[in-house]
Amino acid sequence: MSELSRRTHGRSLQGVQVSASRRSGTTDELGPDEPGRDGSDLLAALLDGMDAALCAFDADGVLTHWNREAERILGWTAAEAVGRRGFAGWAVRTADAEEVEGRLMSAMEAPGRQVQEFALLTKDGGRVLVRTQSAAVRGPDGKPAGVYCAFSEVHTQIDLERSIALSEALFEDAGWGVVLVDADLRPAVVNEHAAQAFGTGRGSVLGRPLGDLLSLGVEELESALTHVLSEGAPPAPADMWVGVRTPEGDRRRCWLSGFVRLASPLAEEPVPLGVGWLFQDVTEAKQAEQEAAMLRFRANQLHRAARAAAECESPAEAAAVHLDFALAGFADHALVDRVAQGRSVDEEGPVRFVRTVATPAGSPGPSHITGKAGLPLRYGEGHPALQCVERAGSVRADATAADPEQAREWALARQWPRDSVHALCAVLRSRGRTLGVVTFLRNAGRSRFERTDAMYAEDVAARIAMALDLAELTEKP
Repeated sequence: MSELSRRTHGRSLQGVQVSASRRSGTTDELGPDEPGRDGSDLLAALLDGMDAALCAFDADGVLTHWNREAERILGWTAAEAVGRRGFAGWAVRTADAEEVEGRLMSAMEAPGRQVQEFALLTKDGGRVLVRTQSAAVRGPDGKPAGVYCAFSEVHTQIDLERSIALSEALFEDAGWGVVLVDADLRPAVVNEHAAQAFGTGRGSVLGRPLGDLLSLGVEELESALTHVLSEGAPPAPADMWVGVRTPEGDRRRCWLSGFVRLASPLAEEPVPLGVGWLFQDVTEAKQAEQEAAMLRFRANQLHRAARAAAECESPAEAAAVHLDFALAGFADHALVDRVAQGRSVDEEGPVRFVRTVATPAGSPGPSHITGKAGLPLRYGEGHPALQCVERAGSVRADATAADPEQAREWALARQWPRDSVHALCAVLRSRGRTLGVVTFLRNAGRSRFERTDAMYAEDVAARIAMALDLAELTEKP
């Protein structure tokens, strides 16, 4: 049994045993004006304030104690119960009295506590099935002087045992993470599944700030926990993206999280003890869902771009339309650089490019067609656009400098907008020829380009290349 269940199970019964042991002396023989009377009053108040029903018998089977919880369950007052010999004829059916009293009084000679179940009678004639714990009360000489019996209705005990069993199962065998967070927003109890999700052992998680365990999503999680403590549980679970700190580095995970507020059942008003946080890792499902949604959106964009380009009067305008549709949700800037007229990529010497289409670098707007002057771009050796042409494939580049000023210098050195930090170049090929390069650029607020992004850029590049090839054919006399 865990520490949590041992504390819950033994809380009231320990109080019963201590109170009954102290009550087994000669307190009842003291007069109302004698010094021991204050201790008797305190003991009576303690017995009446207990959550468990309690009664006690002397060695002759005469009832000596009867608290308020016993009165609530059976309806008999202390004045009606104390002084009776056994339960026969009033709290137990006469036919069952001998067996019940024998089982209770046998605790005088038995070691430890005895747990039993039997039916008692209420004052109005009803029957209540109770579960009892009885033990001997020792006198000053150490010999049995009587028996105390703590009892509760069976359904109440079963509810308690179910609650304990549920907590044990959640913290030992659950297939999802369970964390008990205290009022200071620190983990107090975690199960094995949650510890594995945090990438550490169960003991090393306890008492640590959430910021020591998570690198991302801490503010959102703490806000949710604070809301639950003050307002109660939310109506439905929520997806929370977090970054888990591990020795191998941060891992980005999506946890489907549910929260419940924990309050003390012993207080007159609910007193928050903390928050129960249950979560399940749904990262793979969410990533698959996001990728499917992204693919649907990009397919729709390609379809819409093709229909809009078909209505353009010139092929160059159609190329700009394809570029505008590709930017939505994909990049912040885009450039189309075409190989200079009369120049082949197979010739000796560096390749020269002419800027053909570009998106506005300042305010957002439609792409504009440039390059009428035919002035070549001065790309230095190792430029991603030149690498793209040499490889006849996609090239990705990122500004590795953490300093914003160095990142701006990185972008300006490559003749890109100064706020660019991620780049993706895709080659433009049509009829077996390399026509140029399309470059997509992202600012610092976006993530770097991935392989799936390169595949989409290549689809867009194929459509732009066909439009530029058609423009070259129509421009010839």
